[in-house]
Amino acid sequence: MNIFRLLGDLSHVLAILILLLKIWKTRSCAGISGRSQLLFAIVYTARYLDLFTSFVSPYNSIMKILFIAASYGTIYLMFMKFKATYDHNHDTFRIEFLVLPCIVLALAVNHEFSPLEILWTFSIYLESVAILPQLFMVSKTGEAESITSHYLFALGSYRALYLLNWVYRYYAENHYDWIAIVAGIVQTVLYCDFFYLYITKVLKGKKLQLPA
Repeated sequence: MNIFRLLGDLSHVLAILILLLKIWKTRSCAGISGRSQLLFAIVYTARYLDLFTSFVSPYNSIMKILFIAASYGTIYLMFMKFKATYDHNHDTFRIEFLVLPCIVLALAVNHEFSPLEILWTFSIYLESVAILPQLFMVSKTGEAESITSHYLFALGSYRALYLLNWVYRYYAENHYDWIAIVAGIVQTVLYCDFFYLYITKVLKGKKLQLPA
């Protein structure tokens, strides 16, 4: 554990809380991509199956359970409790074009050809692109509510901080995981345009708008 990983985890938890509070308080999931949330649920399920086979620390186990529970809780709110507010017309990204290549890549490029390791690798690859349906939806509608923008910024910050975590671990511990690093770079790059717009518009009280 180091400060960058801790801040990354806190940013991740903050993103989840912002999203859940947004949906619950407004009684609406308008502007939120259910397809991205479905991909995140797949990511956490595949990554944290080791809950049943290994124990690292109470903190580690609690965070894993939190991410899994929150992802399925979000899906329940979007597709069941508040499904009438879900914007099917704009949430149209073909997620099979993300899932299938990630499966193939995980089978081809991994640290160890074992079920749990392949699932972990698949989750890393898929998480790097899981936000694309949400960004596509924002681009398609042309704008995003401030609360949705805060959620995306916190989620993007989580990945950027995890990259700093890997830099720290390389110099302090001489340890690195190139699969996680490359996937983290890809994910952070996807947020770059959003980060710029967030800083120049949302923080100045303007509504975030993306080019269609």
